[in-house]
Amino acid sequence: MLLVSAVDAAAGQTDLAAEVRALAGHPAVARALDLIERNDARTMADLRELTEIPAPPFMEEERAARFLELIREAGVDSAWVDTEGNVLAIRRGSGDGVVAVTGHLDTVFPEGTDVSVRMVGDTLYAPGVADDTRGLAALLAMVRAMNEADVRTESDLLIVATVGEEGQGDLRGVKHLFREGGPRIDAFISIDGTGHSSVTHQGLGSHRYRVTMKGPGGHSWGAFGLGNPAHALGMAIDYFVAYADTLTRSGPRTSYNVGTLGGGTSVNSIPFEAFMEVDMRSESPASLERVDSAFQRAIQDALADANAILRRGEELTVDVELIGDRPSGEIAADDPFVQRAVEVSRYLGVEPSLGRSSTDSNIPISRGIPSLTIGGGGVGGAAHSLHEFFVNRDGPLGIQRAMLIALAQAGVTPVG
Repeated sequence: MLLVSAVDAAAGQTDLAAEVRALAGHPAVARALDLIERNDARTMADLRELTEIPAPPFMEEERAARFLELIREAGVDSAWVDTEGNVLAIRRGSGDGVVAVTGHLDTVFPEGTDVSVRMVGDTLYAPGVADDTRGLAALLAMVRAMNEADVRTESDLLIVATVGEEGQGDLRGVKHLFREGGPRIDAFISIDGTGHSSVTHQGLGSHRYRVTMKGPGGHSWGAFGLGNPAHALGMAIDYFVAYADTLTRSGPRTSYNVGTLGGGTSVNSIPFEAFMEVDMRSESPASLERVDSAFQRAIQDALADANAILRRGEELTVDVELIGDRPSGEIAADDPFVQRAVEVSRYLGVEPSLGRSSTDSNIPISRGIPSLTIGGGGVGGAAHSLHEFFVNRDGPLGIQRAMLIALAQAGVTPVG
């Protein structure tokens, strides 16, 4: 009798490579692996259909509704949309525990973007086709294959299509999942993008701010001497670069960036406001806090200096709005969950690449929950651009890997 156990206290002593071989040799699992390949045309049809349903930031409802229909058709015990807009579906196991497998619904592209799929040779072109509509198609393919092959798990599988992974969405969907009173999740897998070798087990933390300097505004000649928000903003950038530079030349890798600038009405007007958006990231929570403190100091020093030189009128003011907060952290490379992903990859003939990124997994990683992000197979590129593409090269392999990792963690009931 073959039994593949869920994670327990003895997992560290388990021969994980042998465990994965036994799992892949389970008759139902072997059939599901084969079905992922056989059903690839359906997977590609899902990819095209979902890509052509717009899912701009904070406007994922239409794509969520269609994914809900498709996951119900694929076969789950229950499925619903939560109050944040995430689609959740439960595939019940026979025992205890919950393994979440997710992809994200949203794209970076604004409302009105043409998301029609174009086929050129073997390549699909469309905004969002790889990031992360591929993840959604992979979820559907996994569920269909497991159901058709009658794969029964010990732990429940929680299938989730999240909202708000990109940009100013600030991981709002997965933050909602892990709120107090949210669903039980003992392990977490995010399928994000393409490929079949990456294993992201480290979360890259970030803080993002929108800074707006404000003043009365006026004519560049007639009102000269009033405080100038653009000048104050320039001072703030200068100070920030000077302060942050010394903090990022050594120690854990840390970055800072002023990504957007705006404001003003004309070349001969003193702006009534000027704004910038700032991104800072670090492998280390402590380093991220240090560069954030340097940023806050730069803003206040610049504001004080700008007000010190105004010749008339009211003082400038500043609004500093936190628009993004992603925690960092990591699941140790020798954690059994990570090592299961490594051994699954090697079983499938892939040498895994362990690394760090900013994904939905950041939230559970920061809370110490075994979590990782992997690709959904195939080859993609030009993500976040209008020229984004997907090539179905080894596409089924990525989905097979995702399913085996999930099953290795959830456990498969014995052959009887």
